[in-house]
Amino acid sequence: MTKQAFQDLVNKGTVLLDGATGSNLMKAGMPRGVCTEKWVCENPAPLAELQKAYKEAGSQIVYAPTFSANRISLTNHGLQDKVKELNTKLLEISRNAVGRDCLVAGDLTTTGKQDASYEELLEAYREQIEAQLEAGADLLVAETMLGEMEPMAVLDAADSVCDLPVMCTLTVESDGSLFFGGNVYEAAKALADMGADAVGINCSTGPDQLLAVTENLRKAIEIPLIVKPNAGMPVIDEQGCPVYSMGTGEFALHMKRLIDAGADIVGGCCGTTPEYIRKLKEIL
Repeated sequence: MTKQAFQDLVNKGTVLLDGATGSNLMKAGMPRGVCTEKWVCENPAPLAELQKAYKEAGSQIVYAPTFSANRISLTNHGLQDKVKELNTKLLEISRNAVGRDCLVAGDLTTTGKQDASYEELLEAYREQIEAQLEAGADLLVAETMLGEMEPMAVLDAADSVCDLPVMCTLTVESDGSLFFGGNVYEAAKALADMGADAVGINCSTGPDQLLAVTENLRKAIEIPLIVKPNAGMPVIDEQGCPVYSMGTGEFALHMKRLIDAGADIVGGCCGTTPEYIRKLKEIL
């Protein structure tokens, strides 16, 4: 996908992303503490069924489950030499699930390593992007970023190897502050200036708490704005599992307000399912 084709897609109207992956895989039997990427490769059916359902619900872009398949994060599982193998297989699973009439984004996220040098991040993301590019990713997304340095490294890494569109989303507090310091407004502007094709927020909180953040982000940037929040704030049950209480109708109504406030690209994060995307499409 070219950058111009991406802009043309956004210009046609609100673009629908997919919803949660991890919380749905856990419902399907994925144990806690495992390497998600390795588990999906060994158990592809739940992911394939989920992404088929997202496409049927109206998602125009699904995220391949390559979330933490970078060398730094995979080291935690002793899989640091499996970057290409995992990214290739995971892109293949997503592509087979949704076909060619739904876009598949190569997904990259935070390494969680605050003391990593910029050069270390750049090399890790470049290696992952090269694998995703070879596997046929239509575009790239740097998501659930905790600060601005890592998505900047993704943008630089992507620019060095391809010309695919790159979306960037950060996870924020309800006041717009970032977990690694700073605020999302300055970070979004910096990422836009670096050449990001769309910028915004994901995960964080429910859509009911993001109206002010969305309005202020719209003022801060001119490029497409992404909002992909959770199904409300979770409550931890007796088994220690998060339970998201916001229903599909309430979620869709709040998302409509965020779209009216300037969000161009929308979807759901933790706790959402294909039904949330279907309801969001209906309300649009």
